[in-house]
Amino acid sequence: MSESEGSGRKEMGEGRGRGKGGRGGRGGEEGMGGGGRRPFARRRKVCLFCADKGAIIDYKDPKLLRRFITERGKIVPSRITGVCSPHQRALSTAIKRARSIALLPFLVS
Repeated sequence: MSESEGSGRKEMGEGRGRGKGGRGGRGGEEGMGGGGRRPFARRRKVCLFCADKGAIIDYKDPKLLRRFITERGKIVPSRITGVCSPHQRALSTAIKRARSIALLPFLVS
């Protein structure tokens, strides 16, 4: 048996057919940019309660609190809604209070 036939191993460059790098990705040389695309600049989210001083967080206002829960009844994280951390904490407390007195559902089936 010769070395080229019997060896079950493949050469370093062969294998899964991914080319250089071995991690997949979007092709191109290592260290190159994203194929000439401009970087996506997402607009910074502003806290609703900091921007509008008239909006207050009240557990008795289910219409306002429904904006911050999903259709399944989960509290939406601040990275999605753009609410600052002090107001996010107040929101979660208000949502939990509204749930306990049945103004908001714990979960929707």
